[in-house]
Amino acid sequence: MNRIVRILLLAGLALSSLTVQAQSTRLRAANKQFDNLSYVSAVRAYEEFLRTDKKKDAADTRDALIKLGYSYRKLQDTRNAERVYGELVKTYTDLDSEIYLYYAQALAANGKYRDSQKMYSQYGEKQAQDLRGRRFTVSYMDMSRFYQDSSSYRIQNLPINSRQADFSPMYYKGGLVFVSSRDESGVIKRVFNWNQTPFLDLYFHPDTNQLRVPGAGLVNSAVLGGGTETKEESGEAANDNKALSKAEIFSRTLNTKYHEGPMTFTKDQNVIVFTRNNASKGKSGKSSDGVKKLKLYSAVNKNGKWVDIQELPFNNNEYSVGHPAFSPDDSKLYFVSDMPGGYGGTDIYVVEYNSGQWGSPVNMGKEINTEGNEMFPFAAECGNLYFSSDGHEGLGGLDVFMAELKDGIAYKGVQNAGAPINSEKDDFGLITDKNGTSGYFSSNRKKGISDDDIYSFRRSCKQLNILVYDAKTGTPLQNADVRILRNGVNQELQITNKAGRTDLCVDSNTEYEFRAIKEGYALNSVRFSTLTQSPKPVLNVSIYLERSENTVVRGVIKTEVNQKPATGVKVTLRNEKDKSEQTVTTGPDGGYEFDVKPNAPYTITAQKDRYATKKAQYNKTKRKAQVITDSLGLYGVGDVFQLKNIYYDLNKFFIRADAAQELDHVLAILKEYPQMQIELRSHTDSRATDTYNIRLSENRARAAMDYLVSRGIPANRLMARGYGESEIINGCIDGVNCSEGEHQQNRRTEFKIVAVQ
Repeated sequence: MNRIVRILLLAGLALSSLTVQAQSTRLRAANKQFDNLSYVSAVRAYEEFLRTDKKKDAADTRDALIKLGYSYRKLQDTRNAERVYGELVKTYTDLDSEIYLYYAQALAANGKYRDSQKMYSQYGEKQAQDLRGRRFTVSYMDMSRFYQDSSSYRIQNLPINSRQADFSPMYYKGGLVFVSSRDESGVIKRVFNWNQTPFLDLYFHPDTNQLRVPGAGLVNSAVLGGGTETKEESGEAANDNKALSKAEIFSRTLNTKYHEGPMTFTKDQNVIVFTRNNASKGKSGKSSDGVKKLKLYSAVNKNGKWVDIQELPFNNNEYSVGHPAFSPDDSKLYFVSDMPGGYGGTDIYVVEYNSGQWGSPVNMGKEINTEGNEMFPFAAECGNLYFSSDGHEGLGGLDVFMAELKDGIAYKGVQNAGAPINSEKDDFGLITDKNGTSGYFSSNRKKGISDDDIYSFRRSCKQLNILVYDAKTGTPLQNADVRILRNGVNQELQITNKAGRTDLCVDSNTEYEFRAIKEGYALNSVRFSTLTQSPKPVLNVSIYLERSENTVVRGVIKTEVNQKPATGVKVTLRNEKDKSEQTVTTGPDGGYEFDVKPNAPYTITAQKDRYATKKAQYNKTKRKAQVITDSLGLYGVGDVFQLKNIYYDLNKFFIRADAAQELDHVLAILKEYPQMQIELRSHTDSRATDTYNIRLSENRARAAMDYLVSRGIPANRLMARGYGESEIINGCIDGVNCSEGEHQQNRRTEFKIVAVQ
């Protein structure tokens, strides 16, 4: 495995038990290469010492074998690592527990699961606090769960792969940006001392449609299970598609003489966050232990060029941060670090992101992170977090896992993606489409051209038909709404056709609920599970609706700041007559539906972390069997609202009559949410000096605050701040001729929510 970015993250995790006992020239030379992290050279030196040095004593031999095994491990040479660790376990009885762990991992990576199970068991006896020993011992008793859905997948080796490492693809403008150590052009060939391969850079292929080549590198699940390898499956066919294999350097601004690694983009693809060696102004930096750590950097796309490269504020010279992944709404960044206080080697962390401002990193917790290494996160549009790990039970090496997040927590644990996405080797860097049915991932499985390769995957559909009928007549019901719930969370809303049918592709190992809604009928639902697999290519479920006088209440939860649907909101309907409650959690469309008994007043409450709780009360329904539609808006911490009608006369800061009407709207919001705290942000146009404008804007913000205080809002709920001309919104900066109307657009006041309850 030639994945240097992963290697660097783990570079500081050296064997604590290794001591230097260099009693011969050969051993002294080998230890020097090992200490310099030059593992290719160290392997040669240790092998030569063990083969030729006749005067070596037992302690030297033991020490050399331990370091040789560790060097092969770092080079991902699992077969030689297995050989060396096997010799150690056979010869010595006083080995540290980690030798048994490394031996177990090497055996699993070579597909020897029964032997690996025995070593994991021994490791568990020696290191009882590390759950990996027990987990893998039990897991390898029955391997079938890793192959449950394997027949549904088709894997293809991509023609963009080179003879060197290619990995960690990311979607970008219809193409793929990826990491590669392919040979560079130019006279000087730089190589990484660790394993004598070129440094990593970012490359780009502009069109993913060109990567779907019939017959090129197609690998079926049976082959991955140990069948016969063909020319196409070995990846050799990819070389025949030279017209498609061309990939260009992504950015000469971002690529440097050091490593650039995995990256992520905001939804508009105008901001990139990427991994790079610790370097400043072209000079490499090191930690106190002499290791070059990884850092995260951001850049902005302006006129087609990446500019304004900045370090992220939570970087640190003493530990690595890397492998970034934005959440679908850009509100969070997931990343990997070996910072102190984690659960294992490398952990996944999350940090809040808001308009260029970063929060404080938070560990994703023990549901995600283990005593091993978690890395390469990807946040899919459907809300699932994909990542790779060698600490959760898998087929060997790094496996890809998926976790459904609820309020930032993997509330149902993690799920192994299974074969053929996973193999006995390293599988990582997975990205998917919004439905999770196709995408790309990286692997160093033997079917690749050489070392790490990028593969595409496509999952065939397991179709489920949902049929809605009138319970009395058996007539199919057209235009009935069907709400799909996946593991208890609302998903999309579908509509039945003339035959009363709608359908979807179901995922394996998933609990579904389908709720059918139609005016004049009582809401009804059925549950469906794919925890057990059916051999049928098409499945059916039926929902029967009874005629009813109940009222159906439906609506959409939106965020007030941009009026977009809010996902992950807990919506509760309370029947104020009998005090019963119903609860749903919104999905991507923000929708909810409830069945309400006639002549009953009810209350709807919408709750989400870091948002103000919204309550709406409704009286008794006026008529029976109706559908009531309503939408609720949520105010969230960090939301900024422009008060569009609050303008000021030139050089003035008193509240005009038209501005007072807009402030009365803010007043109503603050009274509705008595725990809400806001910042009043005032801005000026660019005329006059910076100092004058700061003072003027501060006076304007204070005037707005005084207005609200005078009408009963406690001053401790309000903050006033002037920004002067620092945030011009229309380009009317110093030296630019603008009309009075254009200048007035910049003389504005906003309010930002800083706290809610």
